[in-house]
Amino acid sequence: MLKSSESRILVTGGAGFIGSALVWELNRRGCENIIVSDRLCTDEKWKNLVPLKFHDYIDGGDLEQRARTAPESLGKFDVILHLGACSATTEKDADYLMRNNYEFTKVLAEWALSKDSRFVYASSAATYGDGSLGMDDSMTDLHSLRPLNMYGYSKHLFDLHARRTGMLKRIVGMKYFNVYGPNEDHKADMRSVVHKAYGQILQAGKVQLFKSDRPDFKDGEQMRDFLYVKDAIKMTLHLASEPAAGGLYNLGSGQAHTWVQLVTAIFAALGKEPNIEFVPMPEHLKAKYQYYTCAEIARLRESGYSESLYTLTEAVRDYVQGYLIGDKRLGDEAL
Repeated sequence: MLKSSESRILVTGGAGFIGSALVWELNRRGCENIIVSDRLCTDEKWKNLVPLKFHDYIDGGDLEQRARTAPESLGKFDVILHLGACSATTEKDADYLMRNNYEFTKVLAEWALSKDSRFVYASSAATYGDGSLGMDDSMTDLHSLRPLNMYGYSKHLFDLHARRTGMLKRIVGMKYFNVYGPNEDHKADMRSVVHKAYGQILQAGKVQLFKSDRPDFKDGEQMRDFLYVKDAIKMTLHLASEPAAGGLYNLGSGQAHTWVQLVTAIFAALGKEPNIEFVPMPEHLKAKYQYYTCAEIARLRESGYSESLYTLTEAVRDYVQGYLIGDKRLGDEAL
């Protein structure tokens, strides 16, 4: 558990968006005994690590190999925060997603439990599919869910495995909804609309949003549960620290907002009047597009999480004015 600043912690995906934000928050709490693991590849997420303090770095491939063949060489961790995964909802290499998101998570979870380490992993709201069965994390019939993409299915498959083997009671799976905030710029097309819209406003003075392809939703009124990353990481560390917490938890704001509301908040943070253009939705997205997401967060609150959340307007203003303007990352605030 996160008992003190001396806890030894492994953060996989630690150079990524939410992973690096977790390391930042741990640093704020006085914890630096952190092992960061990731696959840095050719993008620039390494820049997220520069302001952070941690004990060591392990390549993600090396971590997987050692966890499989020589786990004793890694020592013991008090907490493993497993954020490492391919999170591209458009990724079509199913073999890669199964190896990276499913098989490796099984190995890491089993190793963590064998060492009596707290294991907290990223599931996803994408496991809920189109939301027709609701988005309730107390759902008992997980097998009834129908994810809309292979990424969601790879996450769903581990949830099912953990439930089937009984380990889900002893670990925590976090179903992140639409998380946005600083440190996401390396995510290319998987960046949040806030990051994309900011760039569009600077370049063209306007923002493009998808037209609705359904008569029950007006253009731009498709809805999402937007969660600021600073709230997401506090929720995550709460669950990591709470011994009684086990199973799946929705991590969202508990409120749904339209894309128009989100974009209007971005213009407001920049002191500009909204200028929105609606464009046709690409054909390849139509069958996989979620028109409404909203997290049921009663279980999170029942676990003892009582902190208030950023409002949409507050979060967008903090992100735009504190980080996007000036191209800052978490940890650069004092510069």
